[in-house]
Amino acid sequence: MTELRRVAIVGSARIPFARGHTAYQDETNLSMLSTVLGGLADKYGLRGEKIDEVMAGAVIGHSRDFNIAREASLDAGLSPRTPGTTIQIACGTSLQAALVLGAKIASGEIDSGIAAGSDTVSDSPIVFGTKFQHRMIELSRARSTGEKFKTFKGFSFGELTPVAPSVNEPRTGMSMGQHCELMARQWGITRQAQDELAYRSHQNAAKAYDEGFHDDLLVQCAGLVRDNNVRADTTLDKMATMKPAFDKTSGRGTLTAANSTPLTDGASSVLLASEDWAKARGLPVLAYLTMGRVAGNDFAHGEGLLMAPTIAVSELLARAQLSFDDIDYFELHEAFAAQVLCTLAAWNDPQYCKDVLGRDQVMGTIDPTKINVKGSSLAYGHPFAATGARILGLTAKLLATGAGKRALISVCTAGGQGVTALVEKAA
Repeated sequence: MTELRRVAIVGSARIPFARGHTAYQDETNLSMLSTVLGGLADKYGLRGEKIDEVMAGAVIGHSRDFNIAREASLDAGLSPRTPGTTIQIACGTSLQAALVLGAKIASGEIDSGIAAGSDTVSDSPIVFGTKFQHRMIELSRARSTGEKFKTFKGFSFGELTPVAPSVNEPRTGMSMGQHCELMARQWGITRQAQDELAYRSHQNAAKAYDEGFHDDLLVQCAGLVRDNNVRADTTLDKMATMKPAFDKTSGRGTLTAANSTPLTDGASSVLLASEDWAKARGLPVLAYLTMGRVAGNDFAHGEGLLMAPTIAVSELLARAQLSFDDIDYFELHEAFAAQVLCTLAAWNDPQYCKDVLGRDQVMGTIDPTKINVKGSSLAYGHPFAATGARILGLTAKLLATGAGKRALISVCTAGGQGVTALVEKAA
């Protein structure tokens, strides 16, 4: 049996994240992903070089984005012999890509890989209803003028009404924010606690910028040189003035624009490799991707849309024979402040740990000073498919430059799933 190799995280690159319909309103998923991969190639001397596989994806995609991973690789100047695979698991897309590539590297199937993701709400696809779409297909197949006119028999102008893009859950018809409101209510998460967590995220992100932490992680795009959602000057008093964003009528809504991630455009990437591949090219090893886990739950029947990471983390730590005390940094994706707080509450709830996680004891509490120490999605924004690679790249640098030895990453996703990973210091 072949011994598994260690999976080195060589480094990362991302473009600054931008609130939807601002700096990247003229960009596409492909243009942003190409910019990111090009920046990564320049950073690590990969122009014209063959990478064993690029794996990337987008959640909000156009039909024109034919295998975006492959097209972006070509646009970025990687060798044409670099294969590209497009993948999608909602908000966990680029972290899942890293786990898949990591498994291939560990087994010896490949020696190098790039995990990436891109998403834009500013270039969302606008489509027509099914009836008009069928007419257009019939029109494209018509051969004679008569056949073409026949395709419009019974046509009404109402068919031209576009279908607005939606990220509502197909099984419930509810948005992620509406689901998270139910979670916050179930777990008794207050508006004040959510605002405080969001405030810390912005403060930590702003401090990271002031310290120069992001200087070598960002690639300029469309004139933007830093994330435009980070609010160093925000205050809890300002946050308290925001109205509920998802439950506007009951009087019990607690999720606002201040404690929820904004719709965001952006792209990110991470370079993974075997130690020998990195050493042969004189490239650094920032950290090691050691283990991952993906889980799902029955969110359509009350388990909480964004609670699946509680299961994935529990299973991951059980497999690794670790506890929270063994983790120095916790990178918990902040889809909503309430999601993070519900997760933390569940891990410390005896009934939940027994019934859902199958544990005899609670997983315990986590020191807040170990959570998202450089800020997270509430501050930086959340371009769905790009978030996992952003967090993985940040985590690798955090371990390389900080005192901690081990980090846990947790990302909740649409569809009631969670993607998690363990990362360990290289030195």
